[in-house]
Amino acid sequence: MRIAILAHERFPDRAKTGLGVLRYGDDDVRAVIDRDRAGQRVSDHVGDVQDAPIVASMDDVGEVDALLIGIAPIGGEFEASWRPDVRAALERGCDVISGLHYFLSEDEEFARLAAENGCDLRDVRKPPDDLTVADGVAADVDAEIVLTVGTDCSVGKMTATMELVEAAREAGHDAAVIPTGQTGIMIEGWGNPIDRVVSDFTAGAVEEMIVEKGDEHDYLFVEGQGSIVHPAYSAVTCGILHGSMPDRMVLCHRAGRDAIHGYESFPLPPFQSYVDLYEELAAPVHESEVVAGAVNTMDVESDDAARAAIDEFSTALGLPATDLVRFDRDDLLEAVL
Repeated sequence: MRIAILAHERFPDRAKTGLGVLRYGDDDVRAVIDRDRAGQRVSDHVGDVQDAPIVASMDDVGEVDALLIGIAPIGGEFEASWRPDVRAALERGCDVISGLHYFLSEDEEFARLAAENGCDLRDVRKPPDDLTVADGVAADVDAEIVLTVGTDCSVGKMTATMELVEAAREAGHDAAVIPTGQTGIMIEGWGNPIDRVVSDFTAGAVEEMIVEKGDEHDYLFVEGQGSIVHPAYSAVTCGILHGSMPDRMVLCHRAGRDAIHGYESFPLPPFQSYVDLYEELAAPVHESEVVAGAVNTMDVESDDAARAAIDEFSTALGLPATDLVRFDRDDLLEAVL
């Protein structure tokens, strides 16, 4: 499918959904829409993803099948300044794919335009209606279950999940992704948006996916969300942890982060304390251990400085660690599997 990605004023650092689709998706990205970087290219900012021109608006985009909203702001709200681009896409007969908490299909103007022009509004964060509580059976599947957990939100859990699955497949293992967030769902084409599910059903929504795929693969890599210490998102983290019943966990961190993203009055606890927190929280439901660390060094310019940040994290944890995008993945994969 030919798509354009909307990322106004946020590409690339604050457009993690768009960046994830550029890096791991199968769609043909024809343009990124960012009024602040119009005239540039994706490759001017990120070198290891699909390249595309950056344009000012949907009016500057060539022939595409869909517009994908590549931004996931805190709270998942829709910004009024994006409306002209969504309107233009629908008027051209393009589908619009959104991972926001704001459902475009419930927007009166967008629903009317979609109906008039024969296109779809796909709200990937809208959960199915038939979810229920967990039965506590995820550990019974044949697959080994690996969960990415974080020191904070937006540290690279989805990226680590995708990289580990890719590395496992390259090493000859039968591995699959369990998508729990809007970016993973857009990439994989299926999944449950756990941060939109009724709290009682979060563990059940994860368990349902584990049971569906658990006897078809040797390894399931579950895309983590939030952080157990996050003042807003800890509930979804706990739901995924207990619903997936992981055998092992990979602790993800963004180099240079020392306070909770968006809640900077809350400092990050010491790294080692996360290992204890995640393992102790998992234990009453299913014994699990943190076996490795994944460090996102995208904000670090030199490889030497990136390795220093990784070494600091690895030493604090007493576990192997690396940046799965920047450096070799084999040693970390061995520790995980």
